[in-house]
Amino acid sequence: MYTLPKIERFNQNVASKYNIYNSVFITLPFDEINNTGVLLPLFAEVCENGFKNHHSPEEIFDTFVAKYLDNPTQEEKESLMFRFIQYIERQVVLFDAIEDAAFAVVNNLEGKGSLRDMKENAEQKNRQEELKTFLENFKIRTVLTAHPTQFYPGSVLGIITDLTEAIRLNDLNSIKELLAQLGKTPFIKQEKPTPYDEAVSLIWYLENVFYETVGAMMQYIQKNILDGEMPKNDILNLGFWPGGDRDGNPFVTTEITLKVADRLRTSILKSYYSDIRKLKRKLTFIGVDTIIADIESKLYRSVFYSQGEIFISLEELKDKLEQIKMLVINKHQSLYIDEIDLLLNKINLFGFHFATLDIRQNSRIHARVFEAIVSNEKTIFPENYQTLTEEQKLQFLSNVSSDLEVDDFEDEIAKSTIGSIKAMKTIQENNGEKACNRYIISNNESALHVFETLSMFHLCGWQNPTVDIVPLFESVEDLEKADKVMEQLYTNPTYANHLKQRGNEQTIMLGFSDGTKDGGYLMANWGIYKAKEALTAISRKFDVKVVFFDGRGGPPARGGGKTNKFYASLGPTIENQQIQLTVQGQTISSNFGTLDSCRYNLENLLSAGASNQVFTKTENELTSAEKEVLQNLSEISYKKYVDFKNHEMFVPYLERMSTLNYYAKTNIGSRPSKRNQSDKLNFADLRAIPFVGSWSQLKQNVPGFFGVGTALKTYEDNNEWQKVSDLYNNSLFFKTLIENSMMALSKSFFPLTAYMKNDKEFGDFWQLIYTEFLETKRLLLKLSGYKELMENYPDGKASVELREKIVLPLLTIQQYALLKIKELKESPNPDEKQIAIYEKIVTRSLFGNINASRNSA
Repeated sequence: MYTLPKIERFNQNVASKYNIYNSVFITLPFDEINNTGVLLPLFAEVCENGFKNHHSPEEIFDTFVAKYLDNPTQEEKESLMFRFIQYIERQVVLFDAIEDAAFAVVNNLEGKGSLRDMKENAEQKNRQEELKTFLENFKIRTVLTAHPTQFYPGSVLGIITDLTEAIRLNDLNSIKELLAQLGKTPFIKQEKPTPYDEAVSLIWYLENVFYETVGAMMQYIQKNILDGEMPKNDILNLGFWPGGDRDGNPFVTTEITLKVADRLRTSILKSYYSDIRKLKRKLTFIGVDTIIADIESKLYRSVFYSQGEIFISLEELKDKLEQIKMLVINKHQSLYIDEIDLLLNKINLFGFHFATLDIRQNSRIHARVFEAIVSNEKTIFPENYQTLTEEQKLQFLSNVSSDLEVDDFEDEIAKSTIGSIKAMKTIQENNGEKACNRYIISNNESALHVFETLSMFHLCGWQNPTVDIVPLFESVEDLEKADKVMEQLYTNPTYANHLKQRGNEQTIMLGFSDGTKDGGYLMANWGIYKAKEALTAISRKFDVKVVFFDGRGGPPARGGGKTNKFYASLGPTIENQQIQLTVQGQTISSNFGTLDSCRYNLENLLSAGASNQVFTKTENELTSAEKEVLQNLSEISYKKYVDFKNHEMFVPYLERMSTLNYYAKTNIGSRPSKRNQSDKLNFADLRAIPFVGSWSQLKQNVPGFFGVGTALKTYEDNNEWQKVSDLYNNSLFFKTLIENSMMALSKSFFPLTAYMKNDKEFGDFWQLIYTEFLETKRLLLKLSGYKELMENYPDGKASVELREKIVLPLLTIQQYALLKIKELKESPNPDEKQIAIYEKIVTRSLFGNINASRNSA
């Protein structure tokens, strides 16, 4: 049977269905005013035509009011704006649900990048044994973070799930009911979520998506690739940040960390209990029934009748299931053996911890804590410790030990840091070592930062901590010297001994989003590539197995984009035994929000690793000439970006022309939007998410392209275009970077802010951005040979265009409100009440656009 092209499958199953169900949605009466749904399509049309005719958001809104409203009062205009925002938010949810429902139809789940494809590829090339060896050693870890790039309330997530199912079944009655429910369900949180709320929200994905998907994948590998042998390697494992990530989040306390760990354990035990109950109905055989009844009873008591006590250990649970398995094989013709294996695979992966809770803190905070430790009477530090050289400090710290307790300190930061170390030990005792065995140091700049962290464990009486100390290198400068930092550590006998106890494995985290904020798109990505090469070389020299953990965000500007292609593009000079990456916000819901999308994206990541190590081992190695071109392009784009960042209008533009100051008011995340809570905006303190998000709300997406056009133009002007053309055609790494930058460009829409070019203060600055946008777009099309951006991903392009069309009226309202705020603030007697209303409109309009960006990953 002929399969339609992907774009046609998208048009039939997503675009057409959206038009049908949206027409149902906008006719539903949600309140006493029935005309909102009638007026919204008219407003959308006025927006589209207005921007085509170079009108400003103010002119567009005023045109609409004059044409369709009958002399409205100011209150009526504001009320309509708020109602439009509410409708558009729900249109985004409807589109999400339709895309989720169509995922398996639009994407071929058994096609390229799937487990099945990997298996068949190995068979065709006679590499089955190599694939088995690969699966015995390779690991993937997706780490769920609470970075606020989306925060639907739990009630809305539930509606999306039910709506997705109703759309899949074409159940029109249920769809109408759910759309009506959606219209009446509030989207806005009145208060900021706590880190515990964030954890509970993400544990929903662990229970409802990852638990089933990962178990099924492991069983497929067991049955179809490992010839029935139980996988000994936990190929797929999960990480978790809410409740453990303290960096810049004063609301994460020791109590919260312990509470989240308990919730993770309870959640996994509940999942096992549910599976055991289903199994009990099938395993009704003599000798088996009593064992499974015993397991069920003990799990039930551990989950529902427990104040923290566990009535069955992990070992006992595994042993009893193994007993059942042997009885079923030997006496009951292997009936239901697949279901038993499936549960055993889940237990081997998730233990009693479900996901590894990472602890993270900033090196600047550690510096403060160390001052408190040095002056504590229980520790014997030399009086001149703080004036010692780094080498002398390392020497001294190599032999420290003590038995510090939380109560030995008065400083709250010191208490909380020592508390987090004690909590790690408690969590390991309760949930197993894998429950909490990584301490990440963000903004890591030196070997001393790593060593001080290890010393804190020694000073808390934990001499051989079962914990990996993970430095996070973020800035361009830190990435350049990362290998020297690690060499200092590898050659230190105390640290080398610690590594030996950890299996000579060192995890190193690299931050894409802060790197991009610091150095621009090309330099951040190339800087990380070079750092990985240098870190691989130095680690191999000292016989240390290095594992890279990538702090990737959702959009390309934060290290997102086509992630599997990125990993498949890394050559043999970069250690790639594991793929570890952060996923957050809308990336969780879009890439891992349903069983189909979760399976598809995890299989693609696994296949990217296999591609690198089994199928294309040496194909992706960059030549020295290619590296030279990449280095040169990065340097040119870096200079352009840094000059732009240092422009006197850069910070004022973000503060006064973008939504930057409104992120803190959205209540979508528990952490503040700046690391330092001073009133003055300091670029260094600004978090990457509001930074990238503000450019996204402006539809200017600067971090995803700025400097790229200038770098390419230099080669064009110097008659060396062939060099970049060859690089694009020969290097999958460079090609992937370019494709991800194209995605950032395709989500830009400069007509929205074109009115700014006439602003006496910011006009030139806006023009500077627009000129670079045009140049980058021209040269990326020239490089790829495409007529349009994202031409090679027609379904992705169509999805982006539809989403952008849905939120265009929302963005028009947002810009209109920002303009009014600026006008009012510049007037002699600003109307504070009116300013507050427009500020509320800006804040409310952030949500729909944030959530609509889910396919940026």
